[in-house]
Formats: sequence, C-alpha cells, structure tokens
Amino acid sequence: MASHAFIKLVGGSIKQYITVDEVEELFHYYKDITSKTGEQLNFAYESSAFPYECKQANGYLTLSSEERGYSKMYVGVSSAGEEQPSFLQITLPSDSKYGDKNKANEFSKFLAKKLKGELTLFNGRKMYYYKR
Repeated sequence: MASHAFIKLVGGSIKQYITVDEVEELFHYYKDITSKTGEQLNFAYESSAFPYECKQANGYLTLSSEERGYSKMYVGVSSAGEEQPSFLQITLPSDSKYGDKNKANEFSKFLAKKLKGELTLFNGRKMYYYKR
C-alpha cells in the first residue's frame, strides 16, 4: 500500500504557489550542497545523500534509483483550489524499499524547511517550519 507525506504552503511560507520545475531545482540544490559536504569531509557523500535520478513526467517528479536498498518515489505539486496555496505530495509506492522511506522523510523535511511550510509526515504527525 502506498504511503504519502504532504507539505502544505501556508500564509507564513516563502511562496504560496510552487511548480514542479521549482521542486526539481530544490532537489538539484540539495544534491549540490551535499556534494560540498562530501568535499569538506573528503568522502563521496553525494551518491549516498541523493542516490536518485530525477525525471519529470505527467506533471510530477519520479525519483528512481538503481542503488541497493532504494527503488523510487514520486513528488507531485497541486493546489487545493484557485484561491488556495499549493501543496506538495511525496508518495512512496507499495514496492518501495527501506531506504526510500528514510530518504523521503529527509527530503520532505528539507523541502518543508526551505519553503517554510507545514509538513505532515508519513505517520500522520505534523511539523511546522513557519512562524506561527
């Protein structure tokens, strides 16, 4: 059974609307900063921190990996209505592996922190990254 995490953009968020292209740019930014961490540590941390290949299709991102312990996840952007802010949905399909859930939690926290949104984790708990 698939599981989902949501990042809701609220009034205190940096942006009220976001596109799939902007989310993809945030993943590239994440990959860039983790590679810099690896340079400082003299360790190839980039492949461990972001073991996925990012592809955009049908209005959502597919993150897939050939690494052991990883499979795939999906990231979609939607709006609750015309006047409602956007939200992101991170989906782990039923055939995802143990590493995917760990990385999905890590990525969702990163995205929520960068966008200053409200994160609903896979277990239903909420984390707030904006000033209330």
